[in-house]
Amino acid sequence: MRDILIGIDAGTSVIKSIAFDTKGRQIAAAATPNHYVTLPGGGAEQDLARTWADAATTLRQLADKVPDLASRTVAIAVTGQGDGTWLIDDKGEPVAKGWLWLDARAAGVVEEIRARPDDRLRFEKTGSGLAACQQGSQFVFMKRTMPEMLGKAATAFHCKDWLYFKLTGERATDPSEGTFTFGDFRTRDYSDDVLDVLGVADLRHLLPPIVDGTRHSTGLSPAAAAITGMLAGTPVVLGYVDVVCTALGAGLLDRERKPGCSIIGSTGMHMRLAETPDDVQLNEAATGYTMAMPAPGVFAQMQSNMAATLNIDWVLGLASGILASQGITRSNGEMIALVDAWIAASQPASLLYQPYVSEAGERGPFVDANARAGFVGISSRHGYADLVRAVFEGLAFAARECYAAMGPLPREIRLTGGAARSPALRKILGAAIGADTRTSAREEAGAAGAAMIAAVCVGQYASMDECVGEWVTPLLGEAEPSDPDLAAIYDRMAPSYMLAHRALRPVWRAMATSQEN
Repeated sequence: MRDILIGIDAGTSVIKSIAFDTKGRQIAAAATPNHYVTLPGGGAEQDLARTWADAATTLRQLADKVPDLASRTVAIAVTGQGDGTWLIDDKGEPVAKGWLWLDARAAGVVEEIRARPDDRLRFEKTGSGLAACQQGSQFVFMKRTMPEMLGKAATAFHCKDWLYFKLTGERATDPSEGTFTFGDFRTRDYSDDVLDVLGVADLRHLLPPIVDGTRHSTGLSPAAAAITGMLAGTPVVLGYVDVVCTALGAGLLDRERKPGCSIIGSTGMHMRLAETPDDVQLNEAATGYTMAMPAPGVFAQMQSNMAATLNIDWVLGLASGILASQGITRSNGEMIALVDAWIAASQPASLLYQPYVSEAGERGPFVDANARAGFVGISSRHGYADLVRAVFEGLAFAARECYAAMGPLPREIRLTGGAARSPALRKILGAAIGADTRTSAREEAGAAGAAMIAAVCVGQYASMDECVGEWVTPLLGEAEPSDPDLAAIYDRMAPSYMLAHRALRPVWRAMATSQEN
């Protein structure tokens, strides 16, 4: 009896394979840490062969936990971290290491292209602002600095596309990544105009066909079956990019309530639902993303602040580093357990923190590769607890600014990602946006979203809305109301947050220039 759907989610931190029953209940999970390296000059790369080996390992580990997994599997779906450039040759071998969304080497290219008037055409076609993490800007940088590498390539993938290729032998990408990078979101296909604006029309041969996982699957290859322990011929579905799958699993596709959805992970992704192309609201700053959802004519409009939990890791790392210097070891989990007490002991909005701790700067709702984190307003009365609170508030103000760039602030936010488990973060975020917050009992929203695409593809459900009704809605928790007193404080502080980063942009540029020299 085939009664299991598997979702593979190859994230920046962890690669996971999750088994679900056909009603969406999680059965078992297997995971392994992901591995990438950072390089001088802003590079961030990942080994393709190791990524495939790690993903295959998680499938074998899953089989150890689920009896008769291979014979019971209806379909396998794969999603993964977005953006970046993973090049392979005509024989299917990697040409180089995969460039990640964390890679900042194309920052100068982005500034140059965004300054040109014709970038508005590219933005209106894709519905997405240009950033250094994207394949389009990375193509331009590679053409200028490493043309020999591009000359060896036959296909340009993203992470999930590479894993799908290794599972099936098919070269493809999905409608979300294909169109927000190189296409027209209205047609869900590539656009020659976009390629021309970017100056990469000569690289069009590297772009794989776009396939929609809700309608298209390919059988698991014999070679992949031998490596993974699964049965050859098992349907394999290429999911949409991880943020779309996570939004799907977390409850963004709710046409009645139209909630916002925030993924508070390594990066912060904030989304609103657009039920038609005409419902997409493009801003004057030409930032954000418009990504096709796995439902006809429906889109997720997004703004993404580059670094979310990276800021929390940094501020907690300061304390654990000091303790370690005195021979006292505290794990990350032990440090996080102290956060709520620190926040309770501190005063709201006594400091401003700008959460631009990533070496890649910021991408939403403004783009500035030179942006850097910092505190504003420190005095001698402030202590470590105040710094911790300010970091959490900085993430909340960044989320508020992202939502404001897409239209009216939502009245409800559905939260997912590791940091969504923090009561303090939920309270601060809800107050900063003035919205009720709601989390899901679903632990693995990204893998679940991929598996939902497979469930529709193989005919388990007639539509994605029907699938959401069984996989998502029953797992939503009660809404946590926004604190009106705290919301009033944050309403007064929000304009100062925006003024601060606007005022500091020339300072960041000057600092970057001095470091180059």
